[in-house]
Amino acid sequence: MPETIDPKLLEILACPVCKRDVKLKGNELICVNCGRRYPIVNGIPHMLPDELR
Repeated sequence: MPETIDPKLLEILACPVCKRDVKLKGNELICVNCGRRYPIVNGIPHMLPDELR
């Protein structure tokens, strides 16, 4: 089952690497610019850059 995220939160979230918008797809947020993927776990986006995961 896909995770849900508040639409207002989605409006203000940005990719931590390139600072562009992200879109929700399934259980992930995907950067519209660089394509990085960030999982959503228990409704919380885990938006750490690759080198910090």
